[in-house]
Amino acid sequence: MIDIEQYKIDREPFYHPHGNEVEQYEAAYAARLPVMIKGPTGCGKSRFVEYMAWRLGRPLITVACNEDMTAADLVGRYLLDADGTRWLDGPLTTAARIGAICYLDEVVEARQDTTVVIHPLTDHRRTLPLDKKGEVVKAHPDFQLVISYNPGYQSLMKDLKQSTKQRFVAMDFDYAPAEEEARILASETGVDDDTARKLVKVAEAARKLKGHGLDEGISTRLLVYAANLLRKGIAVQDAARMALVRPITDDADIRETLDQAIEAVFG
Repeated sequence: MIDIEQYKIDREPFYHPHGNEVEQYEAAYAARLPVMIKGPTGCGKSRFVEYMAWRLGRPLITVACNEDMTAADLVGRYLLDADGTRWLDGPLTTAARIGAICYLDEVVEARQDTTVVIHPLTDHRRTLPLDKKGEVVKAHPDFQLVISYNPGYQSLMKDLKQSTKQRFVAMDFDYAPAEEEARILASETGVDDDTARKLVKVAEAARKLKGHGLDEGISTRLLVYAANLLRKGIAVQDAARMALVRPITDDADIRETLDQAIEAVFG
């Protein structure tokens, strides 16, 4: 017997809507449509899925996808034990059985021959064949599949097939506008409004360098890290360098440019 409660979100995750994404997701869930969320690193995709699982009162099973993940990692496998062998469901199978939201984070990191196992769950069949077990799992009526990825890291080697993409409705995420992002940062961490706005200014300077020396700008997640360092007594410029500059680049010139931006903003 699966303990569904272990997959429930106990507390309301902090999430500040940017538009009508909550209503859009609720409509997709009501229709049990699979959802694809696209957006840059650290812009709130995973937090949004957690928030919606909490809001809908549904268990959430999250899988961090990687290039070594096999189909068996998703659906399950036979394991040896003292009595011989036993079948162990994977996270996708567990979610389908109990009616959870299954969230495949950064799905493009997984091999394409692995992600095709989700296809029968994302159309009218809503089934999951377990070939090794000789069973076809019929998805619980409350089951929903959600995937996410960062389009900025797409390449010919790391992209979803059209046959996969066209099984989902899609939502685009991005960083919030400056004033809104500052409010999110202040609410999430407790830093004062002025400091929050200044941290966001530094992030905006870095985001302008995307494609001009940086693969990705400073995320909202890193802004939260910087604010948390401030609350622990780290000097503001040191906190900004630790959380906003050093993680995203090793290029000496880019670091110097961003360090100067920190100096200019904080004085």
